Parts: sequence; structure tokens; C-alpha cells
Amino acid sequence: MRTIKYSWLAAIAVVVGVLGWLANLLTARGGLPVPVLHLSSLATMGAIMVFTLVLGLRVRNWRNGKREKPLDPVLAARTLVLAQACAYAGALLLGWHAGILVDQLVLLTYRPAGPILLQVLAMMGGGLVMVIIGLMVERFCKLPPEDPESAEREDGSAEGEGEYA
Repeated sequence: MRTIKYSWLAAIAVVVGVLGWLANLLTARGGLPVPVLHLSSLATMGAIMVFTLVLGLRVRNWRNGKREKPLDPVLAARTLVLAQACAYAGALLLGWHAGILVDQLVLLTYRPAGPILLQVLAMMGGGLVMVIIGLMVERFCKLPPEDPESAEREDGSAEGEGEYA
């Protein structure tokens, strides 16, 4: 598997941010509520983050030799996929709510900050934490290179890249 590229995460956040801004603009014109997730969704996001982190810590403990039982390779692969999905979902949530925040900041000159602004900021924070945990667990799943003495491996990749568990 390939490592997540930060540029892809940033591109996803920017594109979805523009879509969130447009969606908020259209719903405001139509007199509909702001398209922001409710604060209760933070509980679901938190559960996903804790689950991803627990699985990632199991893989890291095995990789560092702190766990005597052999690690199921399917579990390690699923942990890596879950970590990457967590990072991508966090980028989506962060971008969407950042786009809404941009439109809501213009309205602050006309009215005081309300609960919508608090919801948007909380969801942006949750999305950022999801990205961080996803990237961190992805690093947990990376195996160190076999031969640290060589500058390049047989497949031509750089020394510090390593493979995934």
C-alpha cells in the first residue's frame, strides 16, 4: 500500500470546502438550515478515532517487539486501511465545515456568534483530530527497513520508506 500524500488530503479539504461554502450559500438563499453536522456526531467520530488508535497501538506494540503473540497480517492490513480512511474522512469533514465557516464569518458582522458557529468549529476540530490520528496510526503500521546499512533497497525505493505490516 502507498502512504497517504498530504497534498491529496489538502486537495480534498479545499475542494470539499468550496462545495460546503456553495451548499451553505444555496441553503441560506432558500431559507433552509445550515448544512452542518450535529454535535452528537462527535461521539461517533470519537468512537472511530479510539477504535483506530487501539488497533494501531496493537500493531505498533507488535512491531516494537512488546507483544509475544504473532500479529494477524489481515488485522494489520485492515488497521492500515482504517487509518487511511480515518484521515480521508477527517479531511472531508474539516473541508466541508471550513467552507461553511467562511460563509458564516461574513454573517458575524450582522449578528452575534450563535450555536452554529460553535458546531462548525467543533466539527472542524474533530475532523482535524481524525486526520492526525489516521496519519499517526498509518505510521504505526510501517515496518522498519530490513537492512539499515544500505542506502537503497532492491526495489529502488529510498532507505527510510519501509514497508507496511
